[in-house]
Amino acid sequence: MFSVFIQKVQAQSGNIRGFIYEKSTGEPVIFTTVFLKGTQLGASSDVNGYFSVTKIPAGTYTLAINSMGYDTLEFDFSIKENEIINKKLFVQKSAINLKAVDVTAEKTEKQTEVLVSVNKVTPKDINRIPSIGGESDLAQYLQVIPGVVSSGDQGGQLYIRGGTPIQNKVLLDGMVIYNPFHSIGLFSVFDTDLLANAEVFTGGFPAQYGGRISAVLVVTTRDGNKKRVAGKVSVNPFSSKISLEGPIVKQKETGGSSSSYVLSFKNSYLDKTSKQLYSYANELGLPYSFTDFYGKVTLNGENGSKASLFGFNFQDQVDFTPISKFNWNSTGFGAKFIAIPKGSNTLMDGIFAYSKYKISLTEADEKPRTSEIGGFNMGLNFTYLFGQDELKYGLEVLGFRTSFLFYNTSGLKLGQEENTTEFGCFLNYKKVAGKFVIQPGIRLHYYASLSELSVEPRLSAKYNLNDNFRLKFATGIYRQNFLSASSDRDVVNFFYGFLSGPENLQDKFNGNNVDSRLQQANHYILGFEWDLPFHLSFNVEGYIKDFKQLININRNKIYADVGSNNDKPDALKKDYIIENGLAKGIDFTLKYEYKNVYLWFVYSLAFVDRFDGTQTYSPTFDRRNNLNIVASYTFGKSLLWEFNSRFNYGSGFPFTPTQGFYPYQNFSQGLNTNYTNNNSQLGVIYGQLNANRLPDYVRLDLTVKRTFVLSSRSNIDVIASVINALNRSNIFYFDRVRYKRVDQLPIIPSLGVTMTF
Repeated sequence: MFSVFIQKVQAQSGNIRGFIYEKSTGEPVIFTTVFLKGTQLGASSDVNGYFSVTKIPAGTYTLAINSMGYDTLEFDFSIKENEIINKKLFVQKSAINLKAVDVTAEKTEKQTEVLVSVNKVTPKDINRIPSIGGESDLAQYLQVIPGVVSSGDQGGQLYIRGGTPIQNKVLLDGMVIYNPFHSIGLFSVFDTDLLANAEVFTGGFPAQYGGRISAVLVVTTRDGNKKRVAGKVSVNPFSSKISLEGPIVKQKETGGSSSSYVLSFKNSYLDKTSKQLYSYANELGLPYSFTDFYGKVTLNGENGSKASLFGFNFQDQVDFTPISKFNWNSTGFGAKFIAIPKGSNTLMDGIFAYSKYKISLTEADEKPRTSEIGGFNMGLNFTYLFGQDELKYGLEVLGFRTSFLFYNTSGLKLGQEENTTEFGCFLNYKKVAGKFVIQPGIRLHYYASLSELSVEPRLSAKYNLNDNFRLKFATGIYRQNFLSASSDRDVVNFFYGFLSGPENLQDKFNGNNVDSRLQQANHYILGFEWDLPFHLSFNVEGYIKDFKQLININRNKIYADVGSNNDKPDALKKDYIIENGLAKGIDFTLKYEYKNVYLWFVYSLAFVDRFDGTQTYSPTFDRRNNLNIVASYTFGKSLLWEFNSRFNYGSGFPFTPTQGFYPYQNFSQGLNTNYTNNNSQLGVIYGQLNANRLPDYVRLDLTVKRTFVLSSRSNIDVIASVINALNRSNIFYFDRVRYKRVDQLPIIPSLGVTMTF
C-alpha cells in the first residue's frame, strides 16, 4: 500500500540516489550536503553515506557535493521521467578548511529536520574532550551533553533528564548492549577509532525506538578501510589498544563489489600500574580492570547495498577485597544489511543479533547478588524519501531470558527467572511544509509475557521563524518492561543487573488499582535554536518527563509473601514496589566553532522527585545544577599542537543522614540464637530519606597533544593529560559503619603514546 502511494507521488519525476565515499579509504562520508545547482532540490547523506534526491523533473542538471574537509565534487547528468539513477561518488580530502560550506550544510539540516533532544556525535567531537591516559572515549563526551548527569568517576553511570540507566536503550550497530560503561567511569566499551557516528536522544525520541522510557544511545561503527591496511597502536598508564582495518576485496571506483574488516582489542592494567604510579588514590591502588574486543566484516555490493557480520566480548572486574568483589561479562554477535531494490525508491535495512550479559557482586556478608540476561533482537525497516519528506516503518521482535538473585538488608532472598518475548511495529512520517517540519509517529509494542499491548503515539515539530531562529517541540508516550536489579535508592551501584516485569507486585498504589506491570513516562519538550553572529549557536530546551509508573526493588521487605502474612501491608512483604515521579528542567547550550578554536558551554537546571505511596523524596542522582565547559585549541606550526580542557561543576547529590546507631542481632537461628554472647552488628538509624545534600562536585581535566608526522599515512601522537587537575576532594560516598569518607579520583597525571599507520 505504501509503495503504491509513493509511486503515485513521484510519478512524472526522476530520482538520483547513491552513496558518497571517501576516496582514500572507501569509508562513507556522513551528513554531507548533496544538491542540484540552480534548484531547491537537495538532500543530506545519512550514517551510511546514502543520499536520495527525489521528484526531479526530466532534464539535465549538475549535482554538487560540499563537505568540510573535502574537495567539492560536481558532475552533470540527464534524467528522464520515472528514471532512477544509482551512483557511487568518491570525494577527496582537502587541506582547505571549508568552514562556510560546513555551516551551510548544518543549517540546511536544522531547517529540514526536527532534531529535538538529539545530539549527533562524531569521533572529531569526542577527540575534543581531554583524553584520559591518552585515549579519547565516548563515556567522557556523553557527560557534557545537555541533561546528562554522571554519578561519579568510580562506578559511574549516566542519568539522562531524570531517567535511570536501566531506562536508557543502547544499540551498537543495531544490537542491544546491556551495559556500555566500565566500572571506572572514565571508559566505555566502544572504541572511538571505530566509531562512524553516535546519536544520543535525551528525550522525545521517535517511534522506531521502543522498550525504554528515558533515552536512547545509537552507536554505529565504521566498515573499515576498503583501500589499504591501516591501524592504530596506543599505550598509556591506564590501558593499551590495537586496532586494525583493511580490505578483503579492494574497492574500485569503476564498480564491482568489495569487502573489508575492522578489529579492536583494548586491555587495561590500571589495577597493576596504579600501585606504583597512583598509590595515593587508594591503599589498594585502583582495583579496576577490563578487556574489550570487537570485530566486524562488511560485504559491499555493486549498487551500494551491504551486509555486515560483527561480534564482541567485553569484560569488567573490580576487586575491593575484603569488602567486595565485582565482575561482569558481555558477549554478542549479529548481522545487519542495507538493501536498495532495483527500480524502487525504497531503502531497506534489517538486523538480527544475540547478546548475553552476566554480572555478580560478592560482599563481606557472603550473600551474592547475581543477574543474567540473554536474548535476541531482530528488525526490518523500510524508508521512502520523496522530496524533503520521509516515510519510515518497520517491525521488531525481541526475546530474552532474565535470571536474578538478591538478598536485602533483612536477609530475605529475592529471586526471579523469566522468559520474555516482545513484538513491536512503528510508523514515522516527516513532512516539510513551508516553514513547518512535522513528524508524527506511532508505535505498537506487545509484551507477550505480560499479555499487554502498549500504544505509544509520538509527535515532534519545528517552525522556522526565519533563517536563524527556529522553535521546536516534542511529546510522546513511552513504556518498558525492564527494571533494574538494584534499587534507585542505593548510593553506589556497581551492581547493574536486569529484571523483566515482575509478578510479586503490589495490587494497589496510592489508593488506585495497579492494572499494568509496565513502567511508563510521558515526555514534553519545548525549545528553540538560534544561530547567532560570530559563528555562535544557541540552543535552549525545557522538558518534563512525567513518570506515571515506576517499579523498584522493595528495600523495606521484612515479611515473606505467604498466606500467614495476608494482614501485613504490601509495602512490607512484596518483592517490588510501585512509584511515580516527575523530572523537569531546562538545558542551555552555547557553541562556538571557527577555524582552530572550539568552545562548548552547557548549563542544566533540573528537579527530580519520586513518590512511593508514602513519601516524596529526591533520588540519589537529583543534581540541581550542572555546568560543563569544553575548550579545544589547535596551534603551532602546521597545527601540530592541540590543547583540550573540560571543566565540570555539579551541585551536591541527595543523601540520607544518620540519626544514630544500635546493636543489631539478625536472629538467624530463631529462638536458639545466643544473643547474650554473640557479637552484634552495628545497626544504623536513618533520618529522612535523601533529606540532605553532599558537597558540590568540581573537576578540571586537561590534555596537551603533539603530533609527529612520519609520512602521509603515519603519525605518532604524544599525549600528556591530567585528571582532576585542581586535586579537588570530591566525595564518592560516606561509609557509615566505618565512619570513613571515600572520595572520587584525586589528581592523576598520565603520558600516552599512539601510532597510526
